[in-house]
Amino acid sequence: MEKILESKAFSLVKKSGKLIEWFEVGVLSFGMFALASLLIVNVIARTFFKSIYFVPEISEFLVIAITFAGVSYAVRKARHIRMGAIFDAMNPKIQKVMIIIICAVSAFVMFLMALYAYQYVEVIMNTNQRTPALRLPYWIFLVMVPIGFFSAGLQYIRTIIKNIKEPDVWLSPEQQGEYEVEELQNLADKNKELADELLFNEEHAIEGQDKE
Repeated sequence: MEKILESKAFSLVKKSGKLIEWFEVGVLSFGMFALASLLIVNVIARTFFKSIYFVPEISEFLVIAITFAGVSYAVRKARHIRMGAIFDAMNPKIQKVMIIIICAVSAFVMFLMALYAYQYVEVIMNTNQRTPALRLPYWIFLVMVPIGFFSAGLQYIRTIIKNIKEPDVWLSPEQQGEYEVEELQNLADKNKELADELLFNEEHAIEGQDKE
């Protein structure tokens, strides 16, 4: 029975992680595209006609959304700034204990910030503040702040679970080692594929010359 409950809980955590990832990627992709498009259009409009009055407000909203969706995404992919000199010098057992403690403290801070951000958004809602240009409720522009902090907290919890379940040390729920090492390995693999392709083409060229 305990194994079934544990399996269901793990499956629920995994599914929620996927949903959050889709949400983050969607917000980041759409936000970056929309922000770039708006700024380009506004520059053209300002040069030949006049500035579009609502672009600064929409841009502000998009920057907030990208920033706080990016907080959670950075935790998921272990792309946040970390001071790893002392941590990397430790043996794996101590590293695992340290990463669990670090993630627990970070999760607490993220959930606390999410609570404060939610309370702030609630105050903005109750005071009925609106944006100057579009006259939209200002809380809409800030709703991504508590969501981003809460999602980041969930990623730290997932990292703790990952390190408890797995024998290796995981920096995040999806990232085990440093990105630099993986990037170098990927670059080496790509170079090997390119070298194999060039060698294959050269062999075919030599065969063609021999036939002629």
